Amino acid sequence: MQYFVVMIDYGRRGREAIVDPEITRREVISRISSGEYQNISFIHEIAGNSVEDVTEAILTEAALPEIPPEDVDLQAIRLDHIRDLRKHEQT
Repeated sequence: MQYFVVMIDYGRRGREAIVDPEITRREVISRISSGEYQNISFIHEIAGNSVEDVTEAILTEAALPEIPPEDVDLQAIRLDHIRDLRKHEQT
């Protein structure tokens, strides 16, 4: 069994551990991105008998904007790179 523990710090009002075996990593990231989870103390991933602190990794993922694959124009990226090389050669 694998699940996440998200510890929320409410300051003087205390802390709350959100533990739901049905919530996936993607759902935790989504809730952070949406602002539903704030003031996070830590996020632990429990898998079998091991515990891993995944706070930094998940917060980093939550901060990155999601770009649908169909919105990425690889040809434009390649052409921009070529243009930058030519501009550099001219200077």
